[in-house]
Amino acid sequence: MLKVVVFDGGYGGEFFADQLETELPILEVIRVIDWRNADGLLTSPRKARKVAKAALRPYIGKVDLIIFANHLLSLTSLKYFCRKYKNQKFIGFNLKHPDTFIKRDVLILTTKAVARTINYHNFLFQIHRKSQTLALDNWPAEIDEGELTESRIREVFQKTHFKKHFHPEEVVLACSQFNDIKVELKNIFGPNLKIHDSFNDTIRNTCKILNIRGGTGKKSN
Repeated sequence: MLKVVVFDGGYGGEFFADQLETELPILEVIRVIDWRNADGLLTSPRKARKVAKAALRPYIGKVDLIIFANHLLSLTSLKYFCRKYKNQKFIGFNLKHPDTFIKRDVLILTTKAVARTINYHNFLFQIHRKSQTLALDNWPAEIDEGELTESRIREVFQKTHFKKHFHPEEVVLACSQFNDIKVELKNIFGPNLKIHDSFNDTIRNTCKILNIRGGTGKKSN
């Protein structure tokens, strides 16, 4: 059985591991969720890399794939890990680009550390439409603690100074924990809100790298 490590510092990694197990039941999914160092995985690239190296040391070179279910680590350190550990396969969470055919206003929910990265600025440049970023550093911890309620989310949006004539019709989730609030986001912005996360693309990349057909767990010809 193919062994895949899912690494993160909170429930975002758990959510992704659940979906990975459901869609690719052939995989043995090993959850490496470093709750103790969750803050370090969200605050700076340097801290995130240090935490990841320590937590993943027992698995590097011993599993078929390691997945970073953490946007900051994926954006800033994926190439580093691939270069340093050439005998180990790694993938991470890419930022999901909204559809280009319909020019809808796009709201991106992320953290300050992600929003400061060069890759994030390149992502914004490539969107080619009206967008606004909200860096919500307290939300991942509140989600992990089960304290982020819909009323709390509404309150934050009501206090946010959105751009003039900006009406979010699509949301990009650039923090894996935010996958837990999809229902609340649709309740707030309406049922037609389109939500983009990194989960499905990462599962497709997993299939490609491991040479398996998604959902069947069979080797590709």
